[in-house]
Amino acid sequence: MSSKLKIFELLDVLDNLKHLKRTGWVKCGVTEPETVACHMYRMAVLAMALEGEIDNLDAMRTVKMALVHDIGEAIAGDITPHCGVSDQDKFDLEKKAIDTIASYVPNVGDEWTMLWKEYEEAASLTARVVKHLDKFDMIVQADKYEQTHAIDLQQFFTSTTGVLTMEPFATWDRALREKRNQRINKE
Repeated sequence: MSSKLKIFELLDVLDNLKHLKRTGWVKCGVTEPETVACHMYRMAVLAMALEGEIDNLDAMRTVKMALVHDIGEAIAGDITPHCGVSDQDKFDLEKKAIDTIASYVPNVGDEWTMLWKEYEEAASLTARVVKHLDKFDMIVQADKYEQTHAIDLQQFFTSTTGVLTMEPFATWDRALREKRNQRINKE
């Protein structure tokens, strides 16, 4: 039985993600910013850690969604709200990219596409958890960059105020903001 897996095309996608610096950090002047792959990896590890923390959450499905939620950026690029691209155009670019990537992995491509679409629509508990992981990871990273690069990344905290409503994220968000405020007030 021969494989229909397009391994070298998939490896190119993964290589792109390993080297694609996250646009928000680049635009803020962060030296050596994380890549999209770094972001997705940390989200996946956090998703594994949520096992038993959220009722009825399928942690392995959450890990899978965390690993594919930004995979289309390998082709479409990391488009932020500040890039001048409409939400619909961003969706269309990423949808085309995920369809292309799914064609490289025919045995699981439909699942990857479904997970990506579910994430985009926030259509399930899993998707809502991954959305929360995405925002929480972003502000944790912003806090770390503020500490290591002595820059002000308040815009990331402002954009997520009141967004993390699901537990345990709401509690983690409050704790992070309290720690950050204490650090800022000491400076």
